[in-house]
Amino acid sequence: MHLLVTGAAGFIGSAYVRTLLAAPEHEATRITVLDKLTYAGSLDNLELGHPRLEFVRGDICDAALVDRLTARADQVVHFAAESHVDRSITGAADFVRTNLLGTQTLLDAALRHGIGPFVHVSTDEVYGSIDSGAWPEDHPLQPSSPYSASKAGADLLALACHRTHGLDVRVTRCSNNYGPRQFPEKIIPLFVTNLLDGRKVPLYGDGRNVRDWLHVEDHCLGVELVRAKGRPGEVYNLGGGTELTNRELTGLLLKACGADWDMVEYVEDRKGHDLRYCVDWTKARDELGYRPRHDFTTGLDRAVTWYRDNRAWWEPLKRRTGPAGPGA
Repeated sequence: MHLLVTGAAGFIGSAYVRTLLAAPEHEATRITVLDKLTYAGSLDNLELGHPRLEFVRGDICDAALVDRLTARADQVVHFAAESHVDRSITGAADFVRTNLLGTQTLLDAALRHGIGPFVHVSTDEVYGSIDSGAWPEDHPLQPSSPYSASKAGADLLALACHRTHGLDVRVTRCSNNYGPRQFPEKIIPLFVTNLLDGRKVPLYGDGRNVRDWLHVEDHCLGVELVRAKGRPGEVYNLGGGTELTNRELTGLLLKACGADWDMVEYVEDRKGHDLRYCVDWTKARDELGYRPRHDFTTGLDRAVTWYRDNRAWWEPLKRRTGPAGPGA
């Protein structure tokens, strides 16, 4: 089998590729990674010398390149996206281009070459905010930010391609990921790396916003289950089962880094900031056997330790890009 995996120099996509390359059951699987290497992508996240891995630097909006790579592939797993809410608020055009046009370019190529499954990796943010309970997969989409609106549009394009043309499309929607190698603009790595440098952390508003946390390796397990066993034309929510307010999360990060609340700087809340996300992942559990394996306390401690031990990975990234606001 030959997989084309887009955006796999980033946090989640690279974890997925590393998982597959290490799995004995995939010893015959070849993987081509297509990544533009924007600010959030790093070749350090990939085993470039691996005999079953090919890396191609390029844009998913490049129709000729996408067509050439898709023609050689059997299946597509599509992670590539602009994904930071704060950046989308200050400049939405890149999000519309990559998340919508890029996804359509991939779908067109997959359709031409009879590719399937085509796994489109999305986000719980497409649902908007929920006061209580959890979203099922058929909940109406009510995105609040340019980022989540562009991802909702990409979801609909993918599902429409299935309904119109019969392409084997499968969509996943995950809750907030955490773990090693996450770009240090998202809340956990941003706060940890700031605290390790003796700098304050910016907490939006009063910190009441609630997120469900999912370890990146559990997310990758869910994506692989959807690729291998999911049904064409279906959406699968992938949750972690650990709900925390941003204030509660901040307290855990302060403790892990040996810091006090005087290291917290309350900043003006983000525009359109969703109060609470929570996905119902019963469908993935019952149909595919999906269950998160990582205990949040242990997973968070290990993530903090990784950032503490790998300054050489994140320090250049922070110097190069500067602050963008905590993404949660």
